[in-house]
Amino acid sequence: MTNSQPKVLISDKMDPRAAQIFRERGVEVDERPGLTKDELLAIIGDYDGLAIRSATKVTNEILDAATRLKVVGRAGIGVDNVDIPAASAKGVVVMNTPFGNSITTAEHAIAMLFALARQIPEADTSTQQGKWEKNRFMGVELTGKTLGLIGAGNIGSIVADRALGLRMKIIAYDPFLSPERAVELGIEKVELDTLLARADFITLHTPLTDQTRGILSAENLRKTKRGVHIVNCARGGLIDEAALKDALDSGQVGGAALDVFAVEPAEASPLFGTPNFICTPHLGASTNEAQVNVAIQVAEQIADYLVHGGITNALNVPSLSAEEAPKLKPYMALAEQLGRLVGQLEGEDILSIAIETEGAAATLNQKPIVAAVLAGLMRVYSDTVNMVNAPHMAKERGLDVREIRHDREGDYATLLRVTIATKKGEHSVAGTIFGRSAPRLVELHGIKVEADLAGDMLFVVNADAPGFIGRIGGALGEAGVNIGTFHLGRREAGGEAVLLLSIDGAVPEALLWQICQLQGVKQVKALRF
Repeated sequence: MTNSQPKVLISDKMDPRAAQIFRERGVEVDERPGLTKDELLAIIGDYDGLAIRSATKVTNEILDAATRLKVVGRAGIGVDNVDIPAASAKGVVVMNTPFGNSITTAEHAIAMLFALARQIPEADTSTQQGKWEKNRFMGVELTGKTLGLIGAGNIGSIVADRALGLRMKIIAYDPFLSPERAVELGIEKVELDTLLARADFITLHTPLTDQTRGILSAENLRKTKRGVHIVNCARGGLIDEAALKDALDSGQVGGAALDVFAVEPAEASPLFGTPNFICTPHLGASTNEAQVNVAIQVAEQIADYLVHGGITNALNVPSLSAEEAPKLKPYMALAEQLGRLVGQLEGEDILSIAIETEGAAATLNQKPIVAAVLAGLMRVYSDTVNMVNAPHMAKERGLDVREIRHDREGDYATLLRVTIATKKGEHSVAGTIFGRSAPRLVELHGIKVEADLAGDMLFVVNADAPGFIGRIGGALGEAGVNIGTFHLGRREAGGEAVLLLSIDGAVPEALLWQICQLQGVKQVKALRF
């Protein structure tokens, strides 16, 4: 008897409550922290999920060996140690826990601000050496000073809240910060050059991307107010460390505090020993509360996905809460079926696709529905496609994808329509949900046809004329192919008609050719769902 439970590997040291949550949710779990790369390669193929911190490197090589893997969960914010493009291409969901250590990291940034402003580490060392250098350590107040945030997301907004309590003035550079959100946070949104020129203190709260790498470069450090104090508890690589050393030596930067370095562990740095420089060994998330929180969150998120299909805090697929998943499940099944239908009917000639919802469907989270349509459509190109890698495959093929939501309600209380464009023109299919759970095709190429899309099916376009149904039934009967269901629709009497048959087993190529020769037949396709 096979074990139907999903199986998860915890490959980094994590609070034991994570494993406890997996077991409580019906997920088998192995705790194997400290694995070497070769050891991980040898066993990763046995697991559906992988829970990590920062030590495990999820490379393309690891993902190639992870033949069962469905999800990687990072207990923490940064996912520099996960090859997200490779995971997406292989259909593996990548999650993080952006909120579990937010307060802890924000508090560390505030602690660094105070340490810089009052020169606490240097004063402590001096005093414990028996000196009493009261005049040497003349600090500055935070009250009334301007704090410049580079990044005003989750952690940055918490820092802003705490700094406002210190009566600091807050300005922020963040391309994704809306004017309304800035007002809500009580901060002023500015461009980067303005922030550099005005800020007395600068803190960084942005991920490391191609756009943010070296954001405090030698050039930008020269643009800062002379004597500025800089804190980085976000990601190493945001600051040019050699340029920061020069700026500290020249007095352009009055003080700097780093919790993160471009290379970690930072066993050597040009900054070590520089006056007015303090550092910590990546302690931003290192509190008991944060370690427990991220462990619990990553276990809950991975378990929700493997057991219920809920997707939370995913970085490469639309999020879908465990509460949303049951409601969306029939719509996603319908979306995948319609995508597979148009993919099989039109082959590889599709240039663009429009996904329209109306009625009840228009009130739902659209992103998972769109991803499900694309997953069905992309099966014409690959058998390993799923909701994770389908949007990436569509983008690689240059497919234009449009999402349209209608407030109106038509003939059906809920409707999903998929329209594709080819060089020959546009074609559409539409479906609805019967009884709140059963997906049903209701329209095919503009013709009303109701059918369940399942198993092997035969699609025929023909001229509406007497005797045709008998001819095709006879051809199938003589070939020993049994008809399960029979769905027929037409534009008008004597015009074009479509026939959709469910059949017991695949149709041989020879029989397809024979049906093509029947009088009135314009198109024949064998379908499989």
